[in-house]
Amino acid sequence: MPQISVTRDGPVAILTITLPDQFMTDEMVDELNAATEELDRDESCRAMVFTGGEEGVFIRHFSVKVLEDMSDQLRARGLTFSDQRLLENDRNIDVLFRRMATTPKITIAAINGFAMGGGFEFCLSCDLRIVQDGSHHLGLPEAKLGILPGGGGTQKLARLIGPARALEMVGRGRTVPPREALDLGLVHEVTDGPVLSRALELAREYAAIAPLAFAHIKRLIRGEAEKPLEQALTMERTLFLDLLVSDDASKLMKRMNDGDLDIRDVPQGD
Repeated sequence: MPQISVTRDGPVAILTITLPDQFMTDEMVDELNAATEELDRDESCRAMVFTGGEEGVFIRHFSVKVLEDMSDQLRARGLTFSDQRLLENDRNIDVLFRRMATTPKITIAAINGFAMGGGFEFCLSCDLRIVQDGSHHLGLPEAKLGILPGGGGTQKLARLIGPARALEMVGRGRTVPPREALDLGLVHEVTDGPVLSRALELAREYAAIAPLAFAHIKRLIRGEAEKPLEQALTMERTLFLDLLVSDDASKLMKRMNDGDLDIRDVPQGD
C-alpha cells in the first residue's frame, strides 16, 4: 500500500504521508524520493506541502525496529566505525533531505502531530515548519536510545537555534510541545486549528513570486550563507543582476512604475 499520496492545488503539490505504525521506514523514504524528484522536475509545481495522513501524527519517528535490525547485522559482521574513516557515500535519506533543501520550490512541513527523530529531521529539511497546536511533541530524542540523530539533526538544529541550545536539547533527548517549539525557534508558526489550510495559504503566496527570484533567494539563504561572507556576497550580486534582466522582473517593475502595482502586494496572474 502506498505511503505517499500526491494531490494538486494549482501550482501547489500536497504530499500526504500515511505510515504503517506511524513510523518512517526505508520504503517511505524511497516513495518520497520518487515523488519529490518528479515534482522537482515539474515546472508547473512551485510549492510542496507535506502533512500527515493520520490525526495527531506527522511522522512519529524512524522505526526503531529497523534500527535494531541494522545494529544486529552490523554487530554480527564485527564492523566498527570511527572518525578516522568517514562514511561519505549518500544514503537515500540524505538524497531526499538535500533535495528538500535545494529544490527551487518552497517546501513546507504542515506538522499535524508528533514529529520526532527522523520525522523532525525531515521537518528541518523543509524551508518552513508550521505546526498545529496540541499535546504532541517535536524534537530529537535519540540520545535516550544511546544513539544520535543520524539524518542531519545535530547540524541543522545547531545552525537553526545555536550550538548551546542544540547541545542542551539533543544531549538530553528533549522533545517539546508546539508552543515551546515556537519559542525556541524550531518552527515558524503554530496554528490553533487544522494546520494544512494555513500551510496552503502560505504555499500559494510563495507560488505567486516569480519562480527564478524565489529560487535564487532560497539558494543564497540556505546554501551560500554557509560560505565565507565575501564569497556569498559575490554570488548575491551576480544573482541580483541575473534577476534584474529577467522577463518577470522587467514586467513587474514596469507595472509598479506605471502605478499598476504596489511593492507590498503579491502580484496576481503573473
